[in-house]
Amino acid sequence: MTISPALLEDLKSSTDPVPKKLDAATATKADPIARVSYVNNEPEFRWALLQDQMAFDKLHEGIKKFAEDGEALKIVLKEKLSKA
Repeated sequence: MTISPALLEDLKSSTDPVPKKLDAATATKADPIARVSYVNNEPEFRWALLQDQMAFDKLHEGIKKFAEDGEALKIVLKEKLSKA
């Protein structure tokens, strides 16, 4: 998540009280979160992924950027190897 510089400045200059919302001691007493595993269950993984639009979008964006960076790296390596 990105926080705009204007908001950061507002937070920095604010004198409003900030109540504590999270506490490690309370968290250890809470009910544990059920573990989820999609090992050997790709259809269930795909269904769960499709139910979370942000997860779907971010995974797609990450894969796309990774592929673009791979292509950019190939170009840089070809240039460097051709000069050697």
